[in-house]
Amino acid sequence: MADTKINIITDRGESVQAFAPVIVSASRSTDIPAFYADWFFHRLKQGYSVWTNPFNGVPSYVSYQNTRFIVFWSKNPRPLLTHLDYLKELNIGCYIQYTLNDYEAEGLEKGVPPLNQRIDTFKKLVDRLGVGRVVWRFDPMILTDTICIETLLEKVRNIGDQLKGYTEKLVFSYADIVSYKKVKVNLEKNNIPYREWDEVTMNEFAARLSAMNNERGWNYTLATCGEKIDIERYGIVHNRCVDDDLMIRFSWNDSELMKFLNVDTHQIQPSLFEEPEIPADAIIISDTLYGIKKKNSKDKGQRQFCSCINSKDIGQYNTCPHLCEYCYANTSKETAIANWERHKNNPNGEKIVGLY
Repeated sequence: MADTKINIITDRGESVQAFAPVIVSASRSTDIPAFYADWFFHRLKQGYSVWTNPFNGVPSYVSYQNTRFIVFWSKNPRPLLTHLDYLKELNIGCYIQYTLNDYEAEGLEKGVPPLNQRIDTFKKLVDRLGVGRVVWRFDPMILTDTICIETLLEKVRNIGDQLKGYTEKLVFSYADIVSYKKVKVNLEKNNIPYREWDEVTMNEFAARLSAMNNERGWNYTLATCGEKIDIERYGIVHNRCVDDDLMIRFSWNDSELMKFLNVDTHQIQPSLFEEPEIPADAIIISDTLYGIKKKNSKDKGQRQFCSCINSKDIGQYNTCPHLCEYCYANTSKETAIANWERHKNNPNGEKIVGLY
């Protein structure tokens, strides 16, 4: 189970208890692929790392002994390219939630590589992993005195045209600034004149994005992340970012993972005269195979409108040197830089920040 604990031996020879998750999230709280890929894969080889609870500051051990699947989150996952073969050796599946925004003109993401390089990285990862394993996120959609709905749609159109054939999905969210104290403080500290979304502007954007998806022939699945508003009438669904459907598609032959997800696989029986009967809730794996989930694995520890399944996030807040102006994961740029320097002083430490 997700909360299974086992005994492990640390780098210092101590015997300790550790969580042993089947599914790892790397990570919602910092950009592990961009800055900590070498650290993560070293810790994967060591068999464990240390995670600090953001609410009480208590450290705990996380073992990778039972890990069968990793969901990566990143704005620059290019460093993963040198590590993907090792995951294949371990028979650990993965896909990437790739946040590929365009706020270059506005300077909201000064720490990320140029847009053309990030698009090139997207395509290189797809060439290695296959279509569907790199999910395009334009997240968050931000309104300011210089960014209106029309501007956002132009930015989406530019990237969407270049990613045609390389992604199946576009995931987005509306920047909910008032509800996220860190985001509000960071934007005001950095003198960004933001505007809040309301139901009218959300619906306008959704309708126009859906129309553009059809007009441009993208045929992307459009999905929102953690949004309360129902815009399904525009063909936009609620996303599940840590998604067991994708895991079933990509790792259906991993019996341990399928057992954990409580999934049965079934052969599609061919028919000469009519379409084969496939249950409405089936996950299509191939032309000859589908899967059926026998339980709901929703992670109850996430936000109210988040549909992600259970996983263990192993990142740490206040450690991302991208230093985006609207960041929800850093309290301050100074704290993030200080922790980045601590990491560089001990890049193989048990914790991201290099301690222990």
